[in-house]
Amino acid sequence: MDFNDIQNAWNNEKTENVVVPNNLEKIQSANTPLDQIKKNLKNEFIYQIISIVFIGLVPLFYHFPSKGMILFYLLFSLFTAVCVYYFVKFYVFYKRLNTIALKTKDNLYETYFDIRLNMELYKTFGFALTPFLILYLIGYLYFEFSKIPGFISKEFTNYQLIALFLIVVFSMLSMGIALEWWVHKFYGKYAKEIRKVIDELKEE
Repeated sequence: MDFNDIQNAWNNEKTENVVVPNNLEKIQSANTPLDQIKKNLKNEFIYQIISIVFIGLVPLFYHFPSKGMILFYLLFSLFTAVCVYYFVKFYVFYKRLNTIALKTKDNLYETYFDIRLNMELYKTFGFALTPFLILYLIGYLYFEFSKIPGFISKEFTNYQLIALFLIVVFSMLSMGIALEWWVHKFYGKYAKEIRKVIDELKEE
């Protein structure tokens, strides 16, 4: 290959990833929302660990009967297993964010879509916990109302079945709304800031 061939090959190389100083400043401006996402992830990890410990101590606070405690801790073990599974995924995501250096457009694109993917994973995590939270709520209400004379009968009344149905529906809807709000507040709005930087780079 002579000099002309080398020069032609050089000229024909794609320059999509070449970043001029002005663009580099814009790309690195995405570090601010990225730092906020990392901070929120770290704080939430701590809060959720504390919440799991608190939930595990609930039967001791309310003096559940022995049969109730066995059922509670059976559900709690499954609940904890689901939490650990997702915590590992979020921890790996957090470590990945800590190693990212936003210096090219490709870095910015990959980081943005990684954040969006984990936002959806977070919602899945929330919905995976919803059945446990509903069962905990029903168990707690049943435990409290069972203290009322005549509440427990051999068969469920229509009113009790309707109340059970409403609790499940209300809990699912509330969880869905709460998840959307929570993810947007702590992650979504910062992801939008990163997306704004990407859109500005496209326009140039």
